[in-house]
Amino acid sequence: IMMGAERRSMVMDEHEKKLTAYHEAGHAIVGLIVPEHDPVYKVTIIPRGRALGVTMFLPEQDRYSHTRLRLESQLSSLFGGRVAEEIIFGAEGVTTGASNDISRATEIARKMVTSWGLSSLGPRTFGQEEGEVFLGRSMQQTKEISDKTAEQIDIEVQEIIERNYERAKQIVTDNLDKLHTMAEFLIKFETIDAPQIQKIMSGELKQIPEFNEKKATEE
Repeated sequence: IMMGAERRSMVMDEHEKKLTAYHEAGHAIVGLIVPEHDPVYKVTIIPRGRALGVTMFLPEQDRYSHTRLRLESQLSSLFGGRVAEEIIFGAEGVTTGASNDISRATEIARKMVTSWGLSSLGPRTFGQEEGEVFLGRSMQQTKEISDKTAEQIDIEVQEIIERNYERAKQIVTDNLDKLHTMAEFLIKFETIDAPQIQKIMSGELKQIPEFNEKKATEE
């Protein structure tokens, strides 16, 4: 929840507002559907800190360890925003807004393989790492692992990322109606909370009439 102060003085143009709404709706929908994920507390397109929008997940309890299932669910929800951009605006319309999501997802996937023993490479750690790390290789990684093992780590990390990206894409594709509804509510109201989100997911809340009329006029 601690995502920095709201920056209401920052004004987004209509396209950026729409893009941010779909991006955050994508995060929320994937997070709501994958197993063992923290519940969605609030979604907003009011800029906070360095982010144009935020999807807030509220842990139900303190956790000191995580299962592979839970970690992969986090990965899928991290990709939900970029996936929504890709589906709605096309591959050419994807923005840099997901850069932090990608960085966090890559770090989780890398740790699953190299530190936590949660991959097909088995229950072991790889290398004494210092400084910046990219996939399986560290700039200053000691020669504890061979080039072949480093390549296997890279492949395993990539497979984890691709698997969860594809899962996020399938979830968003299967819930396009809810994606549109949630994005439209965000564009109109800027912030929606858990009860509203649940009503959107259950189908109780539908598209806002003004949006449908506007679309019909434009078409």
